[in-house]
Amino acid sequence: MQSEEIKDLVLAALDDAKGEQVRVLDVRELTSITDWMVVVSGRSDRHVKALSDAVLERARDIGVRPIGVEGQRGGEWVLVDFADVLVHVMLPRIREFYNLEKLWDIGKTAVTASPGRLEAQGASRER
Repeated sequence: MQSEEIKDLVLAALDDAKGEQVRVLDVRELTSITDWMVVVSGRSDRHVKALSDAVLERARDIGVRPIGVEGQRGGEWVLVDFADVLVHVMLPRIREFYNLEKLWDIGKTAVTASPGRLEAQGASRER
């Protein structure tokens, strides 16, 4: 499965589970670690866990397995690693503190996912 397909699967699962402030960072030109980073907020530790569970369940349904999942026990920040797509599910205060979007966003690579569509933030690159 291609990285864009996994990213779309993740976004659909997060939308269905009511993820908040979904951001997609295209980091293909910035690092060889991954292609996409998805950052999403959950309203509570239970919601954070539910969001990560929704992503894992959707992936499992089509035979995609993560190479790792970290943080589900605590529920403040869960990382689901699909190699080409990293999913960070966080409580708002944790997300604000670490500010991953600022760390990885150079002003041209971030998009905000809204229900059913993606909207470019700032200048977008032609591919």
